[in-house]
Amino acid sequence: MNMPVAKSDISASIPSAPTPPAVAKIVPLPLRQTAMNTRIRATLGKIAAAVIPPVVMIVVLLTAWQLLCMRPGATLPTPTKIWTEAYDLIVDPFFVAGPQDIGLGWRVLVSLQRVAIGYGLAALFGIALGTLIGQSVWAMRGLDPIFQVLRTISPLAWLPISLAAFRDSQPSAIFVIFITSVWPIIINTAVGIRNIPQDYRNVAAVLRLNHFEFFWKIMIPSAAPYIFTGLRIGIGLSWLAIVAAEMLTGGVGIGFFIWDAWNSSRLPDIFVALAYIGIIGFLLDRIVAGISSIVTRGTSAN
Repeated sequence: MNMPVAKSDISASIPSAPTPPAVAKIVPLPLRQTAMNTRIRATLGKIAAAVIPPVVMIVVLLTAWQLLCMRPGATLPTPTKIWTEAYDLIVDPFFVAGPQDIGLGWRVLVSLQRVAIGYGLAALFGIALGTLIGQSVWAMRGLDPIFQVLRTISPLAWLPISLAAFRDSQPSAIFVIFITSVWPIIINTAVGIRNIPQDYRNVAAVLRLNHFEFFWKIMIPSAAPYIFTGLRIGIGLSWLAIVAAEMLTGGVGIGFFIWDAWNSSRLPDIFVALAYIGIIGFLLDRIVAGISSIVTRGTSAN
C-alpha cells in the first residue's frame, strides 16, 4: 500500500540551486578618472578662492602705494625703492656680518624666544588663576573690574616699573609680555568656568568624581573654547608688547631694529621689518587657532 508523501518532504529532498557568487562592482576607468578630476577641480577651486583675492588686493595696494609715493615731495619710499635698498634683508634673513649686523630672521628668533617665555608663563598663570576665580561668584565680581582696568594699560607703561624691579632688560621685556597678555587669559578662563552647564556638574556629582577628575574631564573640555579665545588674544598682545619693549630696552630683537633703523633714517628697512612682524603675528595666531580646533574638536569658532 502506497503511503502519501507530504509536499514538504518532496521539496526537502530536491537539492536547492547553488547561490551565485557575489560579483564585485567594477567601476569603468573613465568614470573613476572623471570623479578624480572633479575632486581635483574642487580642491583647486578652494585654493584659488583662498589665495587669489588676497593676492589681488596686495597687488592693488602696492600699485596705489607706488603711484602715490612717486609724486614730487613724497616722503615715503616706493615699493620698488624698498626692494632695491633692502634687498639683502628680504632675500637673506639669516646673514651674520657682525654682533649687531645680523638678518631679520635671527632678530625675529630672539624676539620669539622672549615671547615664548613670557607668554608661556602668562598662559600657565592665567589658566590656573582663571579656574580658581571661576569657581567663586564673589571672586569673579570682585576681581573682574580690577582686571578690566589693568588690561587697558599700555605695554610701554609697564616698562619703567619692570626696569625698576629687575634692573635688567631681558627679564623686564619678559615681564612686560607676561603682564600684557595674562589678563585676557584670566578673564576668558574664568568666564568659561562660570558657564559650565549645571547638568555637567550634576553628572560629576553622580559619578563621584574627585577634584582632579572633575578638572580634567569636565572643567577643561567645557571651558576650552573660552580658554583658547583668551590664548589667541594673549598671543597677539604678546607680539605687540615685545616689539614695543625692545624699542626701549635694546638688544638684537626686531623692535630694537626698527628703532635703530629710524635713528639711522633707513625707512625701507623699517617697512621690511613691519612686514616680518605682520607675517609672524599672523602665523602665531593661526598656530594657536589650529591647536584650538584640535583640542576642542572644532567646537570653538576660529
